[in-house]
Amino acid sequence: MALSRRDLLLKSIAIGVVKLGPGLTATSAVEAWLHAEKMARQATPIDQLGPFYKKGAPNTAVLRATGDPGLPLAVAGSVYNTRGEELPGARIEIWQTNHQGHYDLSGYRYRAMLLSGEKGAYDFQSVIPGHYPARVCQHIHFLVSAPGHKPLVTQMYFASDPVFKGDPRKNMNDDCPSVELVRPILLTDLPNSMNASATFELVMETL
Repeated sequence: MALSRRDLLLKSIAIGVVKLGPGLTATSAVEAWLHAEKMARQATPIDQLGPFYKKGAPNTAVLRATGDPGLPLAVAGSVYNTRGEELPGARIEIWQTNHQGHYDLSGYRYRAMLLSGEKGAYDFQSVIPGHYPARVCQHIHFLVSAPGHKPLVTQMYFASDPVFKGDPRKNMNDDCPSVELVRPILLTDLPNSMNASATFELVMETL
């Protein structure tokens, strides 16, 4: 009969394969172990920094301006480490093209720096970025840093991007390194506009 994870850990403790530190009982150690495994998260896949990163982006959660063309987009998420712990105060730098697929190289349009909140949460308002000739997929760049953790350089992609033909898992391409970076889009019909929203969790590795 196959042993459950709990029984296997208890047996390992009983025969000395796993040793307990002072003050730990077998039951408390197993519960803590199983809780840690349950909370664990897979690190966000890394992606290229790209040539258009620019230091000194403003601390703002609103990247779009009134009247900007393009589909309004709200992005929200949280920053964690691979143990599943929330990371408040993480520095999140974001940059993307505008609706037409152009980066602002002389200023800071569609660029921002955020700090994650008390429970690691962040959010910002933008538009769905456009395509540009050097890249196949629509994307938003992220550079995340937090004390005691490896910097995370990654990108967010959109399941609604025509390049994925409605099914990112079947239509991946070399421009996107992982389907885990492709996020579904929720459309909301407001009285005067259509808005999009997406969730993008950021999981950092510890040093």
